[in-house]
Parts: sequence; C-alpha cells; structure tokens
Amino acid sequence: MGLLDGRIALITGAGRGIGREHALAFARAGAAVVVNDTGTEPDGTGRDTGVAASVAAEITAQGGRAVASTDSVADPDGARRIVDTAVSAFGDLHVVVNNAAILRNAPLLEMSDDDFSAVLDVHLAGTFHVTRAAGRYWRDRAAAGAAQDRSVINTSSGSGLFTPLPTQANYAAAKAGIAALTSVAALELRRHGVRVNCYAPSAHRTRLTQGVPGMDRPRGAGGRDPYDPAASSPLLVWLAAADCPLTGQVLRVRDRSIGVAATWRVQDEVAREEPWTPEDLGVALARLDLPDPEADLMRALGTLDDSDAARAAFRARLDGTAG
Repeated sequence: MGLLDGRIALITGAGRGIGREHALAFARAGAAVVVNDTGTEPDGTGRDTGVAASVAAEITAQGGRAVASTDSVADPDGARRIVDTAVSAFGDLHVVVNNAAILRNAPLLEMSDDDFSAVLDVHLAGTFHVTRAAGRYWRDRAAAGAAQDRSVINTSSGSGLFTPLPTQANYAAAKAGIAALTSVAALELRRHGVRVNCYAPSAHRTRLTQGVPGMDRPRGAGGRDPYDPAASSPLLVWLAAADCPLTGQVLRVRDRSIGVAATWRVQDEVAREEPWTPEDLGVALARLDLPDPEADLMRALGTLDDSDAARAAFRARLDGTAG
C-alpha cells in the first residue's frame, strides 16, 4: 500500500529538476500522475514536447500510471486544459503541485519589462491559473456530493522569503507572492474540502541554481548531497496524502531540515505617548537590532567563513562578469 494509492496528481514543471523528482516520488507512492512541462530552456524560451513524455514513459515503464501534458501554466486556457487532462485520463483530480519555473536574472536597473513579467507569468500567475482551474472543478464536485480531500501544494523559494538573491527581483517577487497567495487560497478553499500549502526549497541543485555561489560545493561524507533536488519530495508526498491535516502552511526545506515559516511579523518596535518627531524617531529606530539582509544571505549560503569571496561573487553577478 502506497501513501498516495488512488490519488490523482497534477505536477507542473515536472519534466526536469525538482518537479521530475516529485513526479517519480508520487508515482512510487501510488499516485497517477499528470506530468506537465512545456520543455523550455531555463529562461522560458524554446519548446520540447518530449521532456514531459520522457518522464511519463519512465513512470509507466516502472509500472506506474502517468500521462504527459505540454500546455503552459502562463495561459489561463492552458491551465484549464491541464486540469482537463487529469480528469480525462484518470477520471478525477486530487492533488495539484504548482512547480513550473523559469529564470531570467538581471540587475534590477538592467532588467527588461519582458524579463520581469515573463517570470511572474509562469511562477505567480501560473500558480493562480492552475489553482483556480482545479478549484473550480473541485467546487463543482463538492456541490454534486463528491467531496473528498483535495490538496494544492505551491512552490515558493528561499529566494523571496528568507534570503533574496541579487539579480532576482522578478523571481523573488513572484515567490513571495506565491506564499501570500497560498494563505488566501487556504482560507477560501477550505469549505470545498481543499487544503492549500506551500513549500520553499532552499539550496536544491537544479538547472536554475547552477550559478548561485556555493552550489558547486562537493558532496558530503558518504556521498550525501546537501543540495539533492529530491530533498523536498518526501514532504510533498505527505502533504498530498488524504489524511494530511495541514493547510495554510509555508514550509522551508533545506537538506534534511524542515522549517515552519511565518508570515511577516513585527520583530521589534518603538513607541511613546507623545507624537513622534522625525528626528526622535530616527534616534529610536537606530537603537533597534535590525537584520542585515546581506549577512543573512551569506549565512544561508554557508559562506560567512569567506564572506569577502562571497561578496565578490555577487558583485560579479551584478556587474555581469560572472562566469
């Protein structure tokens, strides 16, 4: 008996990297899988319909059930067709994993309008399109008396929630937006039997993270890879299971550590009875122990032992001289 026996899952961006690992893990756990991927290059250009078909064939060759889908999540009609593919192929849909991703890095001042909007279209708008299409289907099923546990799992990132990376204004904005969208969707869809959670893979080695400083470090003792792209898959299998109670959660995955993330909250504050003057407020705020985003970034990348080298690597990214 697998944890996902009888469950039907739709996974976007499942042709490579983290998404492919999810698709294989879901199939091993007993789920029927719609492998959705347009087969683009990391920047979203090009198209290869064989990418999704290859993963679907790998699953079926191992005795699982899978079909390929090549519609784009950035297209509302495409998102609806992806959901229709699941229902047509397997008769229902229980789980959506929004994982499709592209990357177009550039310094903020050099980033084009198209590079900004293209990333948000796939990540943030794509998550919205697929969740809305699936949610409408589930709402109708519940109204018809076919209420079951349904699960949406969205993909955020450490870049956006914890340690935004230079040159990723578009990516970070999209990933932070996905976490916020998760919170609202969880509240709205609960009455239709739908749970909505979000996970933030941090330091997973994929095509999109190859240029991040520190990601080229060797495996650890015994061949353990702290950047294994499959590190998040066990969590997602559990979040997709019918007896999982979680909803509205954002969970960070870093190596074998799972952390519960919280929404924006007040870390410290200053207050007094009389109205503030700008001068007094400046003095009071200067006394607070405010976080340094650069130090947080270096700490997350494990590079505080050589912070000068890490800063130099990011300056090279900003200057366009990184190899």
